[in-house]
Amino acid sequence: MAKQPSKKQATKKNLKALTKNGRTKRIRSARRVVKYGAINFGRNIWLSTAATLVMTITLIILSITLVATVVLSETANTMRDKIDITLFFKPGTGKETLEVLKQVMENDSNVKSVEVRTSEEEYENFLKENANNTLLIETLEDPDMDMRATMISTMQSTMRLKVHDTENLDSIKEIVASDINFVKNLDETEEPTYDVNKAEIATITRWANIATTGGIILSAVFIVISVLVIFNTIRMAIFSRREEIYMMKLVGADSYFIRGPFIVEAQLSGVVSGILASGLSYLGFHFLEPRLAKYGINVDTVSNIVNSNKIVLVILAMILAGSFIGIISARLAIQKYLRNPSK
Repeated sequence: MAKQPSKKQATKKNLKALTKNGRTKRIRSARRVVKYGAINFGRNIWLSTAATLVMTITLIILSITLVATVVLSETANTMRDKIDITLFFKPGTGKETLEVLKQVMENDSNVKSVEVRTSEEEYENFLKENANNTLLIETLEDPDMDMRATMISTMQSTMRLKVHDTENLDSIKEIVASDINFVKNLDETEEPTYDVNKAEIATITRWANIATTGGIILSAVFIVISVLVIFNTIRMAIFSRREEIYMMKLVGADSYFIRGPFIVEAQLSGVVSGILASGLSYLGFHFLEPRLAKYGINVDTVSNIVNSNKIVLVILAMILAGSFIGIISARLAIQKYLRNPSK
């Protein structure tokens, strides 16, 4: 006679069967929810298209805001890095004196680097910068005119500083004004270039702030518009299916099965919007990149992201942002209009 399973074994077997059946039921329900959501998206194609386009514009504005902020900030930082403050010393100031002055300046915490040049070195640098000017070079090198000695005797020795903070030069100005070696050797006919390019940097920084603030405001406005459009799309879908929803409630359909398709419909709008916005933003950036670089605008950071594997993360972020907006909009509509679907 076959051995009968114990009561404990039978209970475990029944629990496993119930768990398996419950998991199968959930998977089947999820598939149906996705299927009905996709059908609803196609059924309300004009409303879905309008919602998708508005959300696409919203995501494009968000991407433009982020890119503009990064590009303008990087451009301002690039200009700051290129700025050097030049101090002019009397012609003929020797290398040893310049090295002493350099050591004094390097002790300042705001100083990033210091480069000094004698009058002779400035003259050689002048020749390099004008190497393409054949007539000038021939004139300067004419032995009969002895222009070299004349030029060197009038050219100041220099010190070029790069600093960490271009907005705070008080300590450097204090050294220049109070250190006896600086006071004794500075050329009084040429002022230090403390303020060169500061106006341009201030302008770019201001534009970066405007782009960020304006982009945030514009993005917020279009996010609200997107939410309202999707909200009304879902509301109309619920209204058109109110009798069907009421019958589903009567036969015992749970809230997940009723609400799910509407959320899927809104998510589909978000996913499509994310893909469209990513593609259009990608094409737009590649169109503008050479034109921006031509005007000295630093697009390297954004270009490195766009032309690397990181672009996949950007696309996923756009899709997630679109999906998030869609889910929030759908939940608001469902919460308000599914409380009593018979009305």
